[in-house]
Amino acid sequence: MRKFNVGIIGATGMVGQRFLLLLANHPWFEVKRLAASANSAGKKYKDAVKKWHLSPAMPEKYADMTVYDATADREKIAKEVDFCFCAVNMKKDELKELEYSYAKLECPIVSNNSAHRATGDVPMIIPEVNAEHLEIIKAQRKRLGAKRGFIAVKSNCSLQSYVPLLHPLKKFGIKEVAVCTYQAISGAGKTFETMPEILDNVIPYIGGEEEKSEKEPLKIWGEIRGSEIVPAAAPKITAQCLRVPVSDGHTAACFVRFAKKPSREEILKAWKEFSGEPQRLALPSAPKQFLHYFDEDDRPQPALDRNSEGGMAVCAGRLREDSVYDYKFIGFSHNTLRGAAGGAVLLAELLAAKGYFG
Repeated sequence: MRKFNVGIIGATGMVGQRFLLLLANHPWFEVKRLAASANSAGKKYKDAVKKWHLSPAMPEKYADMTVYDATADREKIAKEVDFCFCAVNMKKDELKELEYSYAKLECPIVSNNSAHRATGDVPMIIPEVNAEHLEIIKAQRKRLGAKRGFIAVKSNCSLQSYVPLLHPLKKFGIKEVAVCTYQAISGAGKTFETMPEILDNVIPYIGGEEEKSEKEPLKIWGEIRGSEIVPAAAPKITAQCLRVPVSDGHTAACFVRFAKKPSREEILKAWKEFSGEPQRLALPSAPKQFLHYFDEDDRPQPALDRNSEGGMAVCAGRLREDSVYDYKFIGFSHNTLRGAAGGAVLLAELLAAKGYFG
């Protein structure tokens, strides 16, 4: 695989910082351009970053790189990279136009943002679950008048804690799902220092999160019809989402009703044997064992399990029969690795392996 030159739009934020850590020694991708808001443009990266939130420290190779204006310098950036990751904090309409503009400049965008998740010809990918949806890129390019530019997005970070666990069980006919997600503060781009109100507290509202949790899985499980992805009609999903005092890692309490109730052993077997395109292609960021099940009653836990397979595995535990639904279980994933930057890097690897950047 040849090296691809990469840009990061939104490089100064928490997800942008995570991208830099993941790409510092990546075998396929080399970061060539960093971009952020006009306030950061022209500065060295180490001066533009107000606070480095992550561990380990900022990679030295990026410290003296010049930060570009993501909007004003878009033509220059698009000419100098093979594709861009995008993780910016902008109004939805402005963000949609920004991503469109890069795609029309023939610069593919791998987006961590929500702006285009509902766009019919933009694939929203969990690489192990719906890699076939990349085929819609041909229709999107035709609409945009682009030859190699396009937009591909990853799903909402909290979905990673339960949708991958539900996916292998679809063969049993999932009818209804109830899920409650307990989401880490890094999902809001916060730390305990910048979000003191979360200490000794739970906040039972995250704007827009419940709608995403109920609708986005249906697009992921949808099918391509003509020039768009049509969301699946089932299962019915209801969700509640809470912000909890955890630094990293989203937990999900999930309840499922089936058309044909499987045995507990059949569910565990389906999870253990499940793998997808990233495993078949041996992509650099792909976990070897995608789904991990813990037999212990008190697992998975964020503090113990967030870094399973480099933070790219999805964990489960406490599978048992339920008195109202058929089964209930706990799901868990690292929200800024599998759920955000890591998931986007894995998506980019999938796109590269399938020739979409060529």
